[in-house]
Amino acid sequence: MALFRGALLTRSALSASVPALCRQHASLVRRTPLSKCNMGASLSSSLKNCLGSLRRCATKQAPPSSPAAGLPSRTDRIVGKWLLGCAGMVVGAVMLGGVTRLTESGLSMTDWHLIRGMKPPVSQEEWEAEFNRYKQFPEFEQVHHDFQLADFKKIFYMEYMHRMWGRAIGVAFALPAAFFAYKGWLNKGMKIRVGIFGSLILFQGLLGWFMVKSGLEQPKEATDIPRVSQYRLASHLGSALLLYILMFSSGLKILLPHAQTGGAPPAGLGRLRGVVHSVKGLTFITALSGAFVAGLDAGLVYNSFPKMADRWVPEEVLAMKPRWKNFFENAATVQLDHRILGSTTATCAVGAWALARTVALPPQARLAAHCMAFMAIAQASLGISTLLMHVPVSLAAAHQSGSLALLSIVYWLSLELKRLAK
Repeated sequence: MALFRGALLTRSALSASVPALCRQHASLVRRTPLSKCNMGASLSSSLKNCLGSLRRCATKQAPPSSPAAGLPSRTDRIVGKWLLGCAGMVVGAVMLGGVTRLTESGLSMTDWHLIRGMKPPVSQEEWEAEFNRYKQFPEFEQVHHDFQLADFKKIFYMEYMHRMWGRAIGVAFALPAAFFAYKGWLNKGMKIRVGIFGSLILFQGLLGWFMVKSGLEQPKEATDIPRVSQYRLASHLGSALLLYILMFSSGLKILLPHAQTGGAPPAGLGRLRGVVHSVKGLTFITALSGAFVAGLDAGLVYNSFPKMADRWVPEEVLAMKPRWKNFFENAATVQLDHRILGSTTATCAVGAWALARTVALPPQARLAAHCMAFMAIAQASLGISTLLMHVPVSLAAAHQSGSLALLSIVYWLSLELKRLAK
């Protein structure tokens, strides 16, 4: 498009210059007596002068050709929307995974096949065979021993939806990526990022099954109920968050309007960027700690706020040996950690908003700061409500989704501030 506009400008300039140059040449010929010059030489010389003038005019009027630093704007928008769409599908997978965990549905499918697992049971015989396979594992024996086939179907379909949604992400990513690469719409940097995204999607599927396998094993302690490893659950959630952040930020960088300031960065921008980076890191760590809370059912240990029962710090907070295990395997300590991280994140987000009010930010960045403060307060309120109401599925799922919303807004604000600093 830039070359086409340049050609139009050059054409208009030439159309305006040609008549004037020709009139100048005709006047010169009329003023030159025939006896004092050679007609052919005069015409040849004047023609050369005319062509030279045209070349100089075209060179002067045509804009300098811009280097191919990016893709055409239309293809940029298509790629950016595709990345944001895939990021949105990752959000859906995280939400489905949270509901699957809260409804204790994650261990209902006891095997994993990439292609064969896409077909659910259809006939009564197939359902009976699947249910009998489930009965052979510890969760049925210790938790769902009173389940009938109708009850099993409910938890099976929840896990089936989660797995099929993961496969849908793979298809929605791989097919357009291959098409864009074939059409040459991806530059070198984007090709590298697309390769990373595809690897993370594949890794997510393998890690999900690795996590489920830990819940199909007999618990080490006789008093424990079967559950997936909180370490594997945190890894599964963490890699999903990483995939989402990378896709979301890449799409946002392409599609987000960039207002050129043309001047020096506003005063206090560097300090504000540092605080926002801290909020970004705290939000990610807090969301990751929520996986340990979910894996240990730690949200059901103390259902009071701000104190845990009648104490600020429970007595059993360091009961395990070695002590580092308490932060990952002691339900009371894990809940206390999540409370502290959540409160710190919300406080820092509101503090960053207050600091942003003292910096001369453009409207778009200021809106992002307002959204960050609002979402941080909403997320903290959801967490407290979930705790006080003994972790209902609806509130807990909303709380998990809120962490992704806050993370998205903080990354949006971070990108706005980064552009202002350039």
